[in-house]
Amino acid sequence: MINLSLLLIGTILFLLSHILIFYQINGQFIWEIFQKNIILVSVTGIGISYILIQATKFTVEGFNGLLWPTRFLAFGIGMLVYALLVNYHFSEAITPKVGVSLLLSLILIAVQVLWR
Repeated sequence: MINLSLLLIGTILFLLSHILIFYQINGQFIWEIFQKNIILVSVTGIGISYILIQATKFTVEGFNGLLWPTRFLAFGIGMLVYALLVNYHFSEAITPKVGVSLLLSLILIAVQVLWR
């Protein structure tokens, strides 16, 4: 049986990690300080990796030891975070093609969480 509280914790951690990853990778296009301090920005990957490891632990436990649902959940969250932040920071529109991809990501998350 799925443990929703563990899934919620894991989902929040995946959400946080994907937001941090977005800024770690794309901050160079937003802030000049990121361009000038690439090594320092890269080192933040250690903390992000720790968050991802914990997110994986919680979601695998939430899915009763299954790994595949965790991977799909993380992928779907990453797609949604990326689309929203690219739109916000770079004004890249969500085209019909991107919209369909995001819908598929939501369906992927729903299948993994709701299908029993």
